[in-house]
Amino acid sequence: MKKLILTVCACVLTLTTSQGFAADSKATIDGRLDAAGRVIQEIQSVPAKAIPDWIVSKATCVAVIPGYKKAAFIVGGSYGQGVVTCRTARGWSAPAFIQLEGGSWGLQIGGQSTDLILVAVNQKGLQDLLHSKFKIGAGASAAAGPVGRNAQADTNLTLHSELLTYSRSRGVFAGIDLNGTVVHQNTDDTRAFYGHDIPFQQILDGHVAAPPAAHRFVSDASRYFRAMK
Repeated sequence: MKKLILTVCACVLTLTTSQGFAADSKATIDGRLDAAGRVIQEIQSVPAKAIPDWIVSKATCVAVIPGYKKAAFIVGGSYGQGVVTCRTARGWSAPAFIQLEGGSWGLQIGGQSTDLILVAVNQKGLQDLLHSKFKIGAGASAAAGPVGRNAQADTNLTLHSELLTYSRSRGVFAGIDLNGTVVHQNTDDTRAFYGHDIPFQQILDGHVAAPPAAHRFVSDASRYFRAMK
């Protein structure tokens, strides 16, 4: 019985990894950018469910992972593919591509797909996103973000957290605990989208022009994460 359980666990982890991180086509990546833009639009267009204005004005980077998947049978696994843009002196950067992966143990069976948003709210959060790999909660302190455009500002939240994390599932938008999740650059998607390898930091520092397929996503980030006057 023990051998069977270990075999099932190994199969789940192998399936999760192979499905989550296979190299994608340019058309699939373009679709992911469009989906990420829609997530921002749909969430920020409803004031009662939006990210608060005081967070929007502080945002240094925004990452969107549309359709983050979690599946479980005895051992849980999770993976997601997303895009990130950062605020620069010339506006929001061209997108870089990221992967998220994590896992959880427990007697559980089921699965779900969730949209995730990660908002870096200070320079330390920006530096964490510029690194090629980090773990949320270890490499970068994180907290579940507050919801509601007019939610009261909490300086302690931004002083002690580099990332604020959100999820949307079945129409419900709320902060989420993503501690333990690993974030790293998706080099395969970067190569497929830009035609060659480009360092993560070079893209997010604004030294790479956004290709036409990224204009909508960057425009949505610029529109909904503008600095408050």
